[in-house]
Amino acid sequence: MSHATQRLERAFTLAREYYAELGVDVDAALQRLARISISLHCWQGDDVGGFENTGQDLGGGLAVTGNYPGKARTPDELRADLDMALSLIPGTHRLNLHASYAECDGQKVERNELEPQHFQRWIDWAKAKGMGMDFNPTFFAHPKAADGFTLAHPDRAVRQFWIEHGIACRRIGAAIGAALGTPCVTNVWIPDGYKDLPADRRAPRERLAESLDAIFAEAIDPQFNRDAVEGKLFGIGSESYVVGSHEFYLGYAISRKKLLCLDAGHYHPTEVLSDKISAVLMWLDEILLHVSRGVRWDSDHVVILSDELEAIAQELVRGNYLDRVHIGLDFFDASINRVAAWVIGTRCMIKALLLALLEPTERLRQLEAEGDFTSRLALLEECKTLPFGAVWDYYCLQADVPVGAAWLDEVKRYEADVLLKRN
Repeated sequence: MSHATQRLERAFTLAREYYAELGVDVDAALQRLARISISLHCWQGDDVGGFENTGQDLGGGLAVTGNYPGKARTPDELRADLDMALSLIPGTHRLNLHASYAECDGQKVERNELEPQHFQRWIDWAKAKGMGMDFNPTFFAHPKAADGFTLAHPDRAVRQFWIEHGIACRRIGAAIGAALGTPCVTNVWIPDGYKDLPADRRAPRERLAESLDAIFAEAIDPQFNRDAVEGKLFGIGSESYVVGSHEFYLGYAISRKKLLCLDAGHYHPTEVLSDKISAVLMWLDEILLHVSRGVRWDSDHVVILSDELEAIAQELVRGNYLDRVHIGLDFFDASINRVAAWVIGTRCMIKALLLALLEPTERLRQLEAEGDFTSRLALLEECKTLPFGAVWDYYCLQADVPVGAAWLDEVKRYEADVLLKRN
């Protein structure tokens, strides 16, 4: 055993004693953490490009900034980059894949004609790694979405195209779930909305509800596929009105028994996702989280260990919601190393969950029930200086991934050996 490993284990032993004094079972917390899977979003690795090669702009209010070298250009390159990122992240996780990442072997396959076979290499890759997968229809970067409307489009033929795409994606999701032995969450997000004030807010929402009902008409076993719907406050080009708002989808999810996707960047800047979790789980069995970091707007910055990220994790643990919430990431930054962005964001999400699992939750709850808010606040503040870092380092050590910032050395080597050699 190396001196560094001995030092880490001594620090962990001491940290475990500190936490035990507050009634926290560190070993139980680590065991629970190891069972949590985070769904890594494929689109961080290639700037939401996909592999259709249509030449169509992203659209849908989406924008990726930066031109850091090494962007993945092929499915194999993207999988290699994901392999690298996953090797530096403790735990077993998932992949979140968009329909535009289909592999059609050079043939033109329209989105409403996609089938599970077009994602077989992704399924085989995930199966070999013992991972689950999640899925998303791609309602953007397409000529039939160029005017900013899809499922709520006034043209019935355009709506029907996108309905068929949604139906195809649910079947793909079910095939993924059946192949991998874990339910695939298939999440519907659309960009539909108006840049300026609409005269009719009602009709597009009626069309959207009708389209969604058509997509979900086919019964699919939830052990293979779970349906989710995702709202948004505004987007570039839909600043004044978004058809699929939070309120619309909350009502839809409750009435149709679907998962509601809460995206951390899809609300007013003064709203926080953490405050919504317990509210919506009063009425829904499960939800999906898209964890992102908005800076002044829905800018999808790389997730960091922020106060809000910690608050999200605290809500999941304090409310005993971990088995009812699917955690996915959703950010894209082309101004930094794309593999590093995955590692930073995912490790921070796991750190936040560990911090929450190391809270003396029962003691805090008891103080609150007794009305002793002074002690509650004092204890919460004291927890902030407990030796969490030693527990995190030990978790990484046990998972055989780099401890501390050592993972960055691996990414830099990968950048020199692989990324910088891409044209």
